[in-house]
Amino acid sequence: MFKEFKAFAMRGNVLDLAVGVIIGAAFGAVVNSLVRDIIMPPIGTLMGGLDFKDLFIALDGGVYRSLDEAQKAGVPVIAYGNFINTIVNFLIVSFAIFILVKQVNRMKAPAPAAPPATKECRFCSMSIPIKATRCPQCTSDLETP
Repeated sequence: MFKEFKAFAMRGNVLDLAVGVIIGAAFGAVVNSLVRDIIMPPIGTLMGGLDFKDLFIALDGGVYRSLDEAQKAGVPVIAYGNFINTIVNFLIVSFAIFILVKQVNRMKAPAPAAPPATKECRFCSMSIPIKATRCPQCTSDLETP
């Protein structure tokens, strides 16, 4: 069983998937930092000093200064500011993946054209198999010029 698992784990596509997951997790951390530390602070400043991570609705009707304070008090909250940050993260990751896939597809060589499977009878213009020596429609001999 160990040999089978080793053969499975060492196949190229499994290793490629593992590398992709690791790189994806690292990329996600970079995008989270980009959104949290670079994109959202200027947007919050433009909106009058708003900090998106502290946008929430306390479901008990109380007033809390921050999301952390409400969560430490055990109050159920709708943290829509975090949701906005997550949407921005998603849009950035989706756009980056779109650009990556577009570039990879551009670099791929087009698949070679398949050889023709049929030819045209020079007498009746019917489409016939490429290996045919006589046309089934007009019965002309196709081997003689």
